[in-house]
Order: sequence, then C-alpha cells, then structure tokens
Amino acid sequence: QVHLVESGGELVQIGDSLRLSCAASGRTFSTYIMGWFRQAPGKEREFVAVAWSGGQYADSVKGRFTISRDSAKNTVYLQMNSLKPEDTAVYYCARGLVIGSTRQADFDSWGQGTQVTVSS
Repeated sequence: QVHLVESGGELVQIGDSLRLSCAASGRTFSTYIMGWFRQAPGKEREFVAVAWSGGQYADSVKGRFTISRDSAKNTVYLQMNSLKPEDTAVYYCARGLVIGSTRQADFDSWGQGTQVTVSS
C-alpha cells in the first residue's frame, strides 16, 4: 500500500477556486493510477476524478475540476473552479489498481481526507 496525505481544504465562497494536493509515498509514483473521491454529509462517498488518459471526471464536476500530477513531487492535485455548495464534502485521494476504473473497490490506498466547505 501507499501512504497518502491530502491538504488544501478550507472554507470558501460560491464561485471561488481551490486546489487540493495529495502527497504520496513510494518510488514508483509515476506508475500509480491516482484518483479523487468525496463524501458529503449524510451521503456515500463518490467518485470525482481519476488521472488516467487525460483525466476522467464525474459529470457533476466536468468542466470545473481538473486533476493533474507532478511526479517529481509525488503529488496529485485537484483544481476546483466555480465551486458550488453541493461541492461541500470531505475529499479523499486514492491509488487505483485497475486502469480506467472509477470503482472504489479498485482503489487500495486512501488518505485521511481534507474538508472543503462552500458557503452560500
């Protein structure tokens, strides 16, 4: 497994932008499939984005969020623009095991999460 640490979550206003970071351990980070998920209060955790083949996104964030990675820093990012109250959630990064999969069962390592709150 891989140790993952998210950061960057905070309280923002509607329409603001925010960038989350996820630092990963391991010497082969460039080979990892990295993804972001989120869990809103009272809801199940859901897929947000995965850094594979230019990026795959949930429909709810497509066009607003961008996933990227810096292999020199062993870090994956989630740039979030035009934030909405419904984006309020704990955001988790995770390492995937299956190319192209967005299923949580196909991710084996998870960070502790970082809270994003979008205030109206």
